Amino acid sequence: MATIALSSPLSQGNPEALSLSQQTAQYLQKYTPSRLPIPIPLLSSPESTDLWASYEKLLLSCLRTGDDKSAHMCLEKLIQRFGATNERVMGLRGLYQEAIADGDIALEKILREYEEVLEGGSVNTPIMKRRIALLRSLGKTNGAIDALVELLDASPTDIEAWSELADLYLSQGFFSQAEYCLEEILLVAPNAWNVHARLGELLYMGLGSNESNAPKLLAESIRRFCRSIELCDGYLRGYYGLKLATDRLSKMIQKDTKILSNSSSTTDSDEISMPTEQIVNALHEKAISALAQIARKADSIRDTVTIIATADQDFESHRNVAGGKDSTSNITCEISRRA
Repeated sequence: MATIALSSPLSQGNPEALSLSQQTAQYLQKYTPSRLPIPIPLLSSPESTDLWASYEKLLLSCLRTGDDKSAHMCLEKLIQRFGATNERVMGLRGLYQEAIADGDIALEKILREYEEVLEGGSVNTPIMKRRIALLRSLGKTNGAIDALVELLDASPTDIEAWSELADLYLSQGFFSQAEYCLEEILLVAPNAWNVHARLGELLYMGLGSNESNAPKLLAESIRRFCRSIELCDGYLRGYYGLKLATDRLSKMIQKDTKILSNSSSTTDSDEISMPTEQIVNALHEKAISALAQIARKADSIRDTVTIIATADQDFESHRNVAGGKDSTSNITCEISRRA
C-alpha cells in the first residue's frame, strides 16, 4: 500500500495538518492487519517503515487539530503492530492521554503513571521526555530541570534535551548554566549556526548580571555571531545580533579606551582577545549593510521589520530577567532608511 507523503509535524502549517487529519479515517481503512494464525506474506497487506512512520505523523496531526477519534485509531494500529510495551508506542500513548486530559488533576494522574513506569531506574527515553514536557506544562520548572539532568546522564548526546535544558535555565535567569548547555550541543553539532547565534544572544543578554566583565562577554558574543554568519550566509538572526553587540561594544570603547589596553596586557592564553575599534566598527557596518540587503530581498520592508521587531521583544524580554537595560528599537528605522 502506498503511504501518504508527509512532512515533519514541526514544519506543517495549520492547513496541511487539518487536511491530513481529515484524510486519516479513509487512509486507515485501506490497511487491514492480517488476522491469520500464521502470517502469510502473499495473503497479508504489505508494510514498510514508511507506513508506520505515516501512522505516527497522522497521529500527531490529528492531535494537533483536535481529532481525538482519528488519533485513537492511529494509536490502536501502532499498538496492534508493535505492542503496548514498546517504548515509542508508550510515549505516543502518553501524548494522546495528555491531549484528551481534562484539567490539571487528570494531568497529575498521567504524571504519576509516568513515574511508575520509570521506577527502578529504567531508562525509557520517550516516557522520560513526556514526563519532562508535562512537568514544564504544569509549571514545575525545577522538577523539569531535575528530570532533564537525569535524562542527560543516560543520554549525554541528546541535542534536544540539552536545548530544552538551556531554555529552562534561561527562563530562570541562569545564563552560565544555559551557556554550558548550548556549548554541549556544539560538541555534538559544531556546525549548527543557529546554536552559535543563540549562544551569542545568551552572552549579550547576560550583560546585565555581569557588568564588570561586559567587554569580554561582548567580544565572545561577536565571535559567536560571526561564526553563525560564516556557517550560514544571509542568516538574519546572526546579522541582527552582530549589529547589537558591535554597537554596544563600540559605545563602551568610546567611553573608556582603557578597555582595549587592559585586554592587550593580559597574558592568559585562554583569554578572549578584544577586537580593535576599527574591527568593531567594520563589523557593525557590515551587519547594517547585510540587514539592509536582506530587507531589499524580502517581499516587503514591512515583513522584515516585523521579524526584527519580534527579535527586539525576544532580546528585551530575556534581558529583563537579568535586570539589564538596552534599547534596541532604533535598528528598525536604520534598516528602513538604508533599504
